[in-house]
Amino acid sequence: MTAQDRGLAALGLDGVPALQPLTYPGLPVTVPSLLTDAELLPLLAQRGGLGAWTVDGAGHRPHRSLDEVLTGLGRAPVAGRLPVLAVGSNASPGQLSHKLARLGVPGGVPMVPVRLRGIGIGCSAHIGRAGYVAAAPYSSAEARAALVVSWLDEAQLAAVDATELPNYRRVRLPGDAYGMSLPSGERLGEAYVYVSARGLLADPVTGAPRPGGGDQAVLLDALLDASPRLRELLGPDAATWVRRAAADPELRARGTLLFAEEGWVLPWTELPVPPGRARLFYSLLAGTVSSPLSS
Repeated sequence: MTAQDRGLAALGLDGVPALQPLTYPGLPVTVPSLLTDAELLPLLAQRGGLGAWTVDGAGHRPHRSLDEVLTGLGRAPVAGRLPVLAVGSNASPGQLSHKLARLGVPGGVPMVPVRLRGIGIGCSAHIGRAGYVAAAPYSSAEARAALVVSWLDEAQLAAVDATELPNYRRVRLPGDAYGMSLPSGERLGEAYVYVSARGLLADPVTGAPRPGGGDQAVLLDALLDASPRLRELLGPDAATWVRRAAADPELRARGTLLFAEEGWVLPWTELPVPPGRARLFYSLLAGTVSSPLSS
């Protein structure tokens, strides 16, 4: 297999939602992989920690460990990196590569689907710079999923942080509380995740968080249909929404304010919440119990 075969374009993973907003959240990594500047190389899971996993790809000797390949590329080994969980487009190698390249930060990022519990995916209650409504996590006792974790070095972490602030905050998730499990069967001790600082959009029927991470055009069209004021501002359709919003910060701010004025915003801006307490938060939302934080 040639190096070109491992390129993002050849793999169909070169899409960048920041440049094509209606493709948000983009196509995620589905198997353990190492994202270099130009390739997506398979990682072969084994016991002994992520750094000991082997890299399978053109230009690399068989059975070379991930740490060996990273250091050979002049990048930090796994021990010098922070695991960051993606609930939206950071799981897409095309998007992540774009975020790093635009700030001149070298690639070399392990990206691994990790099984966990307790994290649901909603919609952040704001309109992002690219014009789309991005995903955001929340606590959900029933949720079970495989979400991509990327191990970022110091420069990569700073670059990704810069794309998330001020609308998101990075918080720590303890691995035991969320049952994080690597494909090797080993437990992941911790990960970090970006939590919306703007709250979450509510489902108008149930009052629970509106599901996020799906078809962006469907989401935006549904929001336009639900609000004549939003339709007047950004409509009549999803394509018009992202074109107008991406071009005008004032329109994004006005649209974000309309979310609150329509009564769609859940002020859920904290994680982690113990997963067993998720039902309590639904009760608080419905007004059936008093908040322990209000005393």
